[in-house]
Amino acid sequence: MKEAKALTVTYLVQTSLASLNGSDKEADNISSIKKFTRGTEQYPYGSAQWVRRALREQLANLGWDLSEGVAANIAKGAATTRQEPDKYIDDDLFGFMGTEKGGDNQKGSATKRTSPVRVSPLVSLERYMGDLDFGTNYMSVAAGGTPNIFETEIHSGFYRGTVLVELDRVGSGEGFKEELPPDEKAKRVKALLTALKNLWSSGRQTRFLADISPKFVAAALLKVKNPIFLESVLPSNEGINTRLLSETVEDFKSEILSVVFGGRKELFKVLPEDTLSLGDAFVAMENWVDNYYL
Repeated sequence: MKEAKALTVTYLVQTSLASLNGSDKEADNISSIKKFTRGTEQYPYGSAQWVRRALREQLANLGWDLSEGVAANIAKGAATTRQEPDKYIDDDLFGFMGTEKGGDNQKGSATKRTSPVRVSPLVSLERYMGDLDFGTNYMSVAAGGTPNIFETEIHSGFYRGTVLVELDRVGSGEGFKEELPPDEKAKRVKALLTALKNLWSSGRQTRFLADISPKFVAAALLKVKNPIFLESVLPSNEGINTRLLSETVEDFKSEILSVVFGGRKELFKVLPEDTLSLGDAFVAMENWVDNYYL
């Protein structure tokens, strides 16, 4: 386990009806969702920035103090965080970039920490069918106005995302004067896993409450940094494409230290052999983390 470099988790989300990640409005009365084009079809997705924000918010819900936003001290500079990764879990796991104003006749300086947690967008595996929810806002009626009619793009289906954690960079390197103790590193990575297990975004949930926590996961502890399951987790008839997963594991057997699959067995009738419950799969990943750091 000590020779590991990364932990990667690819997960499937299933939504019945959602409007997950808002995009620029195509018309004044339509709230659109983010989509990309493949061939002639459009597929919804949640941006990586949105997923990272959801993970950060869940860490806060779990009781972790987050690094507050700080205004830049140079003109047109972007706001950043407190840039204290030793103190704040999000500065450690998600990195930062900031600029500092220089003194008299001195150049300014830039500080950064490259995120050891890499996140893919949450991409729909089913195309957008043009579905819209019709709504009416009656708030203006009381003021003598007319009802405001609006529409919201909605979608249903499977979404796939991936998280890769560079285990050897957590709690050390850029931004650190002293490396964190091994038990604190393990605690932070396990907190991230808990946040992923309970993934939820607060955006667009008032009228379209959606569960984006994983329903199937494929995870590996690796000697290399490679999201091996990123394009290899696919639903099939009544289940998961097990041949593709088996082929992936075989192709990377010399780089894999350990692998685990977890899923809701009543949702997926076809699953890889030895698939655990989701809870047990995340426990297995936490054990990898403990064995690596401790």
